Amino acid sequence: MNNKKNEGHIKLDKTYLSLDEIFYTLQDPQPVMEPSIFYYNKELAKKLIIRLNDKEVVDYFSGNKVIPNTKPFAQAYAGHQFGHFTMLGDGRAIILGELRFKDKLYDIQLKGSGRTPYSRGGDGRATLPAMLREYLISEAMHFLKIPTTRSLCVIETKDKVYRQKEESGAVLTRMAESHIRVGTFEYASLVGIKQLGQLLNYTIERHYPELKRD
Repeated sequence: MNNKKNEGHIKLDKTYLSLDEIFYTLQDPQPVMEPSIFYYNKELAKKLIIRLNDKEVVDYFSGNKVIPNTKPFAQAYAGHQFGHFTMLGDGRAIILGELRFKDKLYDIQLKGSGRTPYSRGGDGRATLPAMLREYLISEAMHFLKIPTTRSLCVIETKDKVYRQKEESGAVLTRMAESHIRVGTFEYASLVGIKQLGQLLNYTIERHYPELKRD
């Protein structure tokens, strides 16, 4: 991973930003203290042709540096919590961009990367035990052939995160074909028919292009 000729090989698209600005907020990740690699999924990185040296992995996937030519953003959406409809959004996650691989796009998202306009009362951070659990569960589901997000990296930080007790902080890098969800459409339906149609067309273009051909 330290081969100099492979340094910096990651190029991300930003097609989601073609949507109306009501669907997202541009937001850089918030820096963390003394990040280090806790676990890096080298097999997944190799499959997706992500060639980064150790320093770049730490810098980009901790959120301490922004990948060149990208515009990180947090997504807006709505949904139901505790039986009530409410406005939601990525309160502690930032999408760095979209990796193109074999004619598909994959969101690269940081979780635990700091507060966003959708954080409400949250601190935007994540604990190391929680991110390791998510890493293990998502990879187990993948190998059980249950479609889900994939985990690329866990970065440990020296930030202290307070839940029931003080815990070590962490940032999880996860990947998915997109993070569009039912709540994204619920949100669009509240905003207006124009935005709902725009989201629908984008989703078809990205996930079901065969529908356009039919």
